[in-house]
Amino acid sequence: MKLTTLISTILFTLLSIFVFEQSVNADTAIVDGDGVHVRSGPGSEYDSIGNVNNGQSYPLLQQQTDWVEIDYNGESGWVSQEYINIERVEQEYAEIDSESVDTVYNNTHLRSGPSVNDAIIAYVDQGTTLAIVRSEEEWLEVEYEESTAFVHRDFVTDTTKIPNNLGFKNKTIVIDAGHGGRDVGAIGTSNTYEKDFTFLTAQELASELTYLGADVHMTRSHDEFISLNSRASYANFVDTDAFISIHYNSVADLPSVTGIETFYYNDQMKPLAESVQQGMIRSSEDEDRGTSFGDFQILRLSLQPSLLLELGFISNEEQEALLSTTGYQKQLVSGILEGLSTHFNQ
Repeated sequence: MKLTTLISTILFTLLSIFVFEQSVNADTAIVDGDGVHVRSGPGSEYDSIGNVNNGQSYPLLQQQTDWVEIDYNGESGWVSQEYINIERVEQEYAEIDSESVDTVYNNTHLRSGPSVNDAIIAYVDQGTTLAIVRSEEEWLEVEYEESTAFVHRDFVTDTTKIPNNLGFKNKTIVIDAGHGGRDVGAIGTSNTYEKDFTFLTAQELASELTYLGADVHMTRSHDEFISLNSRASYANFVDTDAFISIHYNSVADLPSVTGIETFYYNDQMKPLAESVQQGMIRSSEDEDRGTSFGDFQILRLSLQPSLLLELGFISNEEQEALLSTTGYQKQLVSGILEGLSTHFNQ
């Protein structure tokens, strides 16, 4: 076995362990219906912040009367219980060796007691460090302001278990969720939009990179239109170590086409492109469409190491459904992380 292959195997194994371990939730909400509204609160009077479709799964945060709260792309979202099937998993929690934990989601709930029935007393951002007072089964009592609060173990990670040999610490990475707002991008077989898939992947990638110690920036934090010039300028301004632009393909006349491909503009970026492409194919087992020179504006304008990833075809009905699942999104992200880690450790 070549040395580079051996290193990639080790990195992939480590990333699979750490990326998937910190994302496991005790319960999963599985959508039963298409075009189901996700709302900002537990009731139909709250604003719709998005839509979910049949078979998609999301981490379940809590249940409240006829509504369930889910982790919707890193944010809190509420869906009517009528359209949700709950998959429950019994989970054992290991002892935490450190004196503190970090939150892994935005708007993480801090409660007055160790139960979802206890009042929410605060919301904290992803990456917030909380000092541990004591543990109580699946809950941790943590210091908060002048008192204490409780946080569920699924929403935090033990800071002592974050690997420090994967090359992400102190790296600045800009993630570009392609399209947005009035620019919907490609359209899938069930009238899904590329802009929603790119944002889903970008949020997952940002979460994992933050967990691994990177300084992560997003070109857009919600569904909004941002020009290509602005996206590239932002990456140049923050002096990123890697700029990753995420996209999905669609060819309506060729519904069976599938595969992943990676584009670069500067020949110096070809090794990075090959590392990330190999990582994604390894983790997803999708068809390898290779790496290519791409004369894309977003790449031409970037002064930093940059790639444009085409992560699959939403014109392929089977792949569109697969891309909607949390599990497959995590596979894609794991491959991207493997490729970046290989590059940073060279």
